[in-house]
Amino acid sequence: MRQPHSTLNNFGNCLWAPAFARAMWFIFCTKLCLSVYHSVMIILGIDPGLRTTGFGLIEKQGNKLRYIASGTIKTGSEGELPPRLKVILNGIGEVVRTYQPTCAAIEKVFVNVNPQSTLLLGQARGAAITALVHNELSVAEYTALQVKQAVTGHGKAAKEQVQEMVARLLVLPGLPGTDAADALGVAICHANSVDALALIGALAPSLSGLRMKRGRLV
Repeated sequence: MRQPHSTLNNFGNCLWAPAFARAMWFIFCTKLCLSVYHSVMIILGIDPGLRTTGFGLIEKQGNKLRYIASGTIKTGSEGELPPRLKVILNGIGEVVRTYQPTCAAIEKVFVNVNPQSTLLLGQARGAAITALVHNELSVAEYTALQVKQAVTGHGKAAKEQVQEMVARLLVLPGLPGTDAADALGVAICHANSVDALALIGALAPSLSGLRMKRGRLV
């Protein structure tokens, strides 16, 4: 015998199913956001340079940043290029082994007026990235403009302003050196971006099978 109101019941179920799916999706995203937000990360920032490469490490938990260490790797101003690149490679490798960072970020090369200087800087940066990747670290890249924007609020800040803001954000007793401050600035820039990047990365597998239809994911 046909059940009465079956059409209405089916219609009600059709309305209920999307609402339930949206609610479950919201709960899933909320839990994922909280897990990302409360996770502890140690971020290694690198300011590459052939003569002096700066490094800086910070700990991020939620919206709190804590200073761990910073310094420079110096190769001098003379000598053959390959041994100097090896100093950078080994120096960053030692920093990684000592502090065990979760991830790394490095400043992108800007185009210098002097092509030779740009080429040398690019090679130093390549040595630094090689050391990071060799130690199984993910490497994010940011322009100097992005770093200054993240640290000071505007992209044309002077180095002194970056030093002052880095010291303030990380509650340092004094100003770090310019190379170390730039490296810490890179780490801070990545810390500001990492929550969104982690969330996108975590959601990517669950979204990979979906497609867009009439403006909606199905």
